[in-house]
Amino acid sequence: MSATPSPDRALARVQRRETHSPRSTAMVVAVVLVIALIAYLGVETVLVMAGAPALVAAPTDLLRGLSAASGAAMTAIGAAVALVGAVFVVIAVTPGRLAKHTMATVDGTIVVVDNGVIAAALAQHLSDALGIDRRRLTVGVGHRRVDVTVQPETGLGIDLDEVRAVSEAELDTYQLTPSVTLSVHRRLDKKEER
Repeated sequence: MSATPSPDRALARVQRRETHSPRSTAMVVAVVLVIALIAYLGVETVLVMAGAPALVAAPTDLLRGLSAASGAAMTAIGAAVALVGAVFVVIAVTPGRLAKHTMATVDGTIVVVDNGVIAAALAQHLSDALGIDRRRLTVGVGHRRVDVTVQPETGLGIDLDEVRAVSEAELDTYQLTPSVTLSVHRRLDKKEER
């Protein structure tokens, strides 16, 4: 008798699947590298056993070279191996995140939105609300941050506090999960930089 998952748990699982990436690519790369190393050592061993010259270095020559290496060289090799191992551990433990956010749930449904869509919607809203040409707004949405950059036309001022207030009000209506922090910048025209 199998228990049917509750709708909340099922939605949470779907949300996680849609907002996090699997680590398949990293795993495939790691496996291919290990297989390539094993294949290389196998080929070199077969060549040594057949009496043919090695492609790069015979395994016995590699071991002799390692045993004759100085303490500093061994430390460097050990540090490199530890660094590669640490990278693999971090990849294995941390979740991969897709460029998506979840918006407010309504009536038991979830809405997963691409960060590019959020950026375009916010930029269009700012353009409409503040009367700024859409081409003079740049909005970037990251996992935990939204950057709004305004490049006002030459000679026209822009109130960054107003841009921030309108942006925050619009982002509040999106109710993004995970939540984001907002930063607003003003980019100078090339004529004004001189």
